[in-house]
Amino acid sequence: MGLQRSPSYKPKVQPKPIPETKNEENKVNGYSTTNEAIFLNSSYNSWVVEHPSALRSFDRMMKATKGKRIVVFLDYDGTLSPIVNDPDLAIMSDEMRKAVRKVAKKFPTAIISGRCRDKVKDFVKLSNVYYAGSHGMDIMAPPRVVKSGDGKNHKIAPDKKGGEVLFQPAKKFMPAIQKIYRILEEKTKTIQGARVEDNRFCISVHYRQVREEDYGMLEETVKSVVETYQEFHVTEGKKVLEVRPSIEWNKGHALEYLLDTLGFSDSSTNVLPFYIGDDRSDEDAFKVIRSRGHGYPIIVSSIPKDTGALYSLCDPSEVLTFLKKLAGWREKSSSYRTPARFRVKAIENLK
Repeated sequence: MGLQRSPSYKPKVQPKPIPETKNEENKVNGYSTTNEAIFLNSSYNSWVVEHPSALRSFDRMMKATKGKRIVVFLDYDGTLSPIVNDPDLAIMSDEMRKAVRKVAKKFPTAIISGRCRDKVKDFVKLSNVYYAGSHGMDIMAPPRVVKSGDGKNHKIAPDKKGGEVLFQPAKKFMPAIQKIYRILEEKTKTIQGARVEDNRFCISVHYRQVREEDYGMLEETVKSVVETYQEFHVTEGKKVLEVRPSIEWNKGHALEYLLDTLGFSDSSTNVLPFYIGDDRSDEDAFKVIRSRGHGYPIIVSSIPKDTGALYSLCDPSEVLTFLKKLAGWREKSSSYRTPARFRVKAIENLK
């Protein structure tokens, strides 16, 4: 598990992004008239029929887990933490941290985020989960405890942050990424509210606090810079423009890689992956789960949107409730036992 694979490694399933729709992030509170509010509620209710609540469907979902191994995948922003104006203030609550820790004790658990892996780890402060930063381009396993010949336990954690780096398929692009980051920082200085974030293997340009009339200028600036680097492209998320290396790797590939690392092949039917996420980049993972024919892709959204998810949760508070129920279900279930090789021993959390 500790060996980094060659960048030539490709999963059998090559997911393609689900088509994106514009203006998908209209806020419920942004509707000013009663008729519009009624229309929105009606539209959301119709959408929930197609993407039922994972909370209300919990018992039915868990009936399908008999004889299967559950693996849990979680996005961070908008899933484990609320969406906030300042990305540095997307703090995970202690209650959410406790719930994720309990889930990770019961099932192999990974957090797959567009953020820099180290930053997500600093937010989450747990060492019994896998971390996949930069949209899955920087994957790290939890520290492992092994028993040596002297009968003592020793922690294996080669990374200076206390984990075991498994895979970094975009490592060769790091010098170019740093150049693009510095150029974007300089060129966006005059656009009020713009924020450029270095995510190590990708770059995020946040525009949540940019005035609507300035967005076109920001988008044009970002795209004009990236156009000079043929090995990079721009994608769009929730109030963010992402600059990424043009390689066949995304959150869906990261999900497959982690399943394979845990010993579950693409064709394995005895594993049931749960993936909870709220953004467009999570659609790649949803699509992979659906292509496998078994698993639960769950979208976090309070508005109707195009998605490949089967189930839904309204917001991070519902994610918290779902994770608590999942851990509680495991404690009550006498038929489920995580195989020893999948259990993460040692340090519970990082102080």
